[in-house]
Amino acid sequence: MLARLILTYPDAVRRLGVALIILVITLGLFQLGVSSHWLGYMLPSSAPWVTDNPLASRLMSSLLIALILAANWTLLRLLPRRWQIIGVWIELFVLLMLFFYSFNLSFAFIAKKIGFLITQGVTTTLFISAISIAVATVIALAGAIAKLSRNGVIYGLATFYTSLFRGLPLLMQIYIIYLGLPQVGYVIGAIPAGILALSLCYGAYMTEIFRAGIESIDRGQSEAATALGLKPSQTMALVILPQAMRIIIPPTGNQFIAMLKDSSLVSVVGVWEIMYLARTQGQTEFRHIEMLITASMIYWLLSIGLEYTQSRIEERFGRFNVR
Repeated sequence: MLARLILTYPDAVRRLGVALIILVITLGLFQLGVSSHWLGYMLPSSAPWVTDNPLASRLMSSLLIALILAANWTLLRLLPRRWQIIGVWIELFVLLMLFFYSFNLSFAFIAKKIGFLITQGVTTTLFISAISIAVATVIALAGAIAKLSRNGVIYGLATFYTSLFRGLPLLMQIYIIYLGLPQVGYVIGAIPAGILALSLCYGAYMTEIFRAGIESIDRGQSEAATALGLKPSQTMALVILPQAMRIIIPPTGNQFIAMLKDSSLVSVVGVWEIMYLARTQGQTEFRHIEMLITASMIYWLLSIGLEYTQSRIEERFGRFNVR
């Protein structure tokens, strides 16, 4: 019966569906307690009515917002796909900035501190992240090859390593390395401790990514390389890895972005990276939220840079699929 109704009156059913969606959004916004004060700002003549009728004005506010969202969706659908994406990004970014603006931030304080936050904090964060990414990649490749080995000792070492460092929280690993190594006579600095912890932790996660990527390549590729007289190391470097990179790069890029953000954890041992400076600089004038939001935006911009780099690398290795 419902299928026949849809086929007989498709336009009416579509309009009814849109109306139901608007109704659900309206009720949802009403239950969330959306404010109706903006009605008084947009229409000053309605300010007394908004004050005297809080429930009705809140319901009206919810309905208007739902209608605005529906109209915005309709207008965006009229644009080409590229402009739809750009439009969504612009709109959401403006809403995010309005959300931050509602915090009554001191932009003068942000302008005074952001230079030091970038020159000192960003430099340290990028330094730690870059070295950790390089070391973790080497560890992951070695770990993946070890887990594919038929040697029981090598396989046991690899599985114990991945189990241990995937099973412990990264923060605990930082503390154990920074505070534990001196107990056995090896004093390590805060930055090397952070780099070592990040490298070992993400190397363990990336080991499984590399292993899965290598195993995804058909065994016939290795057999063909062997038939051509290539050594195992040459087969891995020239035949297997270039093909496996198509599978390895996307999840590895996600790990790099996560590592960039998790580098903030090294602030617990006094490293002057972005989060440490955001906390300390915000304490000087009790402007914590300003510094935290600024640090968040910096992390976001750095992540966007990594996402772009990842997409370019994926595009490069994706050319091998083109026939």
